Amino acid sequence: MPNSVAEIDFVRLTDVSPDEIIAHMSDPRVGEHMPLLKGAWDRQACDAFILAKEACWQRDGLGHWAILCNGVYAGWGGFQREGDEWDFGLVLPPGSFGLGARITAKALAFARDDERIPFVTFLLPPSRRHLRWLDRLGAVFVGDVDYDGSSFLKYRLDTP
Repeated sequence: MPNSVAEIDFVRLTDVSPDEIIAHMSDPRVGEHMPLLKGAWDRQACDAFILAKEACWQRDGLGHWAILCNGVYAGWGGFQREGDEWDFGLVLPPGSFGLGARITAKALAFARDDERIPFVTFLLPPSRRHLRWLDRLGAVFVGDVDYDGSSFLKYRLDTP
């Protein structure tokens, strides 16, 4: 799917078929770096996920999007408020892994234009070994944190 003329769009999770999200989240390669991903992804799990993400939109006016590449579902991600911080997450299916940098750049441009977001945090599992992209962005390592019983590496990027 990745190519130089790919058009990236952010839409609400409710705008894509739950079957696409279920297939994406059921791929074992996706779960390799998601310590919070537990159990099977069936329609009930997907519906609960979408409801939780929509609740963030209702509460904070911002949340996770479904990501489209040339109109085709390419994953989900976006910003979730965690206390006083906006955490950026991105979860792509294997066929979209090559789009990560472009999607992140578009999302960070959104953050820089949104006065509510003075900085962005990234929580990455210790299993992620290739993190130089964070250095290239200018993100700073904050430390190890525990989130919902799992260990993560926390980074921060100011968005002036």
